[in-house]
Amino acid sequence: MKSKIRLIICSLLIAALWSCKVVAQTSPVAVPSVLNNYPWTDTELMEPADLAASLKEAPAKWPAILNIGAVEDVKGAKHIGAVGKEENMKALKSAVAALKKNTVIIIYCGCCPFAKCPNIRPAFMELKKMGFTHVKLLNLPVNLQTNWVAKGYPLAGS
Repeated sequence: MKSKIRLIICSLLIAALWSCKVVAQTSPVAVPSVLNNYPWTDTELMEPADLAASLKEAPAKWPAILNIGAVEDVKGAKHIGAVGKEENMKALKSAVAALKKNTVIIIYCGCCPFAKCPNIRPAFMELKKMGFTHVKLLNLPVNLQTNWVAKGYPLAGS
């Protein structure tokens, strides 16, 4: 009798786990960033279309935009360089040192997908550690070419 009960319980657990996995794999809903081990939340992502629209405003109204990778600069961005290198991380800290802690800072790398990028996590976490409260990550989940350039959004000099 005990073995039948164990078999039924194990079968139910396996069925429950299997059904959860199937739902997660086929769900059209995006997985929240925190479930992907990203240090940012979905509310800390800025959509490229939103940034491109804000760049139509007077430059005085633009957020601080920092290119913390090795890709082209979007319009209005200050080029820091790949912060995976120590000298560029120092340049990032120096670039924001005089800013108020509530300044909107948008960082991006765009070299590769978020899951592989060596620059965005360290930069994001460092800015948070420094006390900045409005740090945003430009949502370039594939790369700058796919999520910015191909959509016709402005680059520096254009």
